[in-house]
Amino acid sequence: MMHMLMETFLTLNARCQMPNANTKIAILGASGYTGAELLRLLLPLPDIRIAALTAEKNAGQPVAALLPHLADRNLPDLCRIDAVDFSKIDLVFCCLPHGTTQDVIAALPSSLRVVDLSADFRLADIAVYEKWYGHPHRAPQLQAEAVYGLTELTRDKIRKARIVANPGCYPTAPQLSLIPLLRAGLIATDDIIIDAKSGVSGAGRELKLGSLFSEMSEGMQAYAVASHRHMPEIEQGLSLAAGKNIAVNFTPHIVPLNRGIFASIYVKLAKGADAEAVRKAWEKAYKDEPFIQILPPGHLPSTRQVRGTNMCQMTVVADHLPGRVIILSTIDNLVKGAAGQALQNMNVMLGLPETTGLNQTAMFP
Repeated sequence: MMHMLMETFLTLNARCQMPNANTKIAILGASGYTGAELLRLLLPLPDIRIAALTAEKNAGQPVAALLPHLADRNLPDLCRIDAVDFSKIDLVFCCLPHGTTQDVIAALPSSLRVVDLSADFRLADIAVYEKWYGHPHRAPQLQAEAVYGLTELTRDKIRKARIVANPGCYPTAPQLSLIPLLRAGLIATDDIIIDAKSGVSGAGRELKLGSLFSEMSEGMQAYAVASHRHMPEIEQGLSLAAGKNIAVNFTPHIVPLNRGIFASIYVKLAKGADAEAVRKAWEKAYKDEPFIQILPPGHLPSTRQVRGTNMCQMTVVADHLPGRVIILSTIDNLVKGAAGQALQNMNVMLGLPETTGLNQTAMFP
């Protein structure tokens, strides 16, 4: 009997851990939309081995039980986090709910590199984290070493980091659009309005009444008005860029599409600035960036144009109100807003070409 139990344990462990990888990757929380998107992006890469996949509620099941489109892939079965031998892992993607990741990362080997896709390490001030997430930060010593992973603007720090806090989906497009303008002093800091829409996948894969087709189809609604947890993350990035505290008006909406974030941003220009100055500031900041697309005058971004890609599309339009402009910025919330930006950060951390695994064209039509 003991021999049979030991044989069963070794078999299960072998299914959870895959040997002989060049770079061995673990995805914690692999059964959700973000985990599935990471798998889509990572699987074609020849030098990356998916060594462990965890899903606490579905441990012991093959990946295909939850993600049938991956049935023909040689992937380890889903397992519990405590079944993973992290001494055999080079880098971990954490796709766990906020409030969970702090304890998990604190228990990992101190040398293990981590890209965290939860909100647990995005806010540098742990008092701000406690205010917005309702509980004290349980790993403040790790927060101090975490680097905020907005790749285009913090890649030098990301390159050396052990823990990278992947930005939230809502904060990515507004920060990419506004930070170069704040650094250049082109816009007022006391009059920023961000009206943002998200596809339903932004709510996660858990069964929720508000995400049912009959609840979402043919409608649009605002939610978490004046209280969304991504607001302090946006304000943190903009304040650092401006060198002073900034508060924004931010209202999120959920719309009946699977993927996408579309941000309409309304700002007042600094004296002497105009829409062309905004465009030139972007071109200077992003002239060598493969994932930033600044649209020419007269062209407007669309979620469909970035669907399935790691691109951020943006443009600026002069408002009919004097001294104001309207900025439009869009991303795929599951790619540039989550898994794609995480892979981009992994590439920087591992010294790989930044576009590795991220050359997809838009899913069209």
